Amino acid sequence: MNKNITIYSTPTCHFCNMTKEFLKDKGIGYTEFNVAQDIEKRQEMIQRSGQMGVPVIFVGDEMIIGFDKERLESSLGIAA
Repeated sequence: MNKNITIYSTPTCHFCNMTKEFLKDKGIGYTEFNVAQDIEKRQEMIQRSGQMGVPVIFVGDEMIIGFDKERLESSLGIAA
C-alpha cells in the first residue's frame, strides 16, 4: 500500500480519534494535521474539501469525509 494518507483533525473529535485508531490497528501510517491549532492547514483543508468539519481524510487523491470504515477499507485495499 503506497498511498499517502492525510487526516485533517482536531484533538477532541471522536470520529477523528476513531479514524486514527482504525489506521493504527491496521498498521497503516498517516500524516495528521491539527486544524484546531494550525490555521494554515485549516485553510488548506477547507480549500481542498469545501468542508469545515473534521475529519477530512485523503487516501491518495480520494477524499473521505468523516469516519467511514468500509470506504477506508476499500480505498486502502484491505479486508474487513
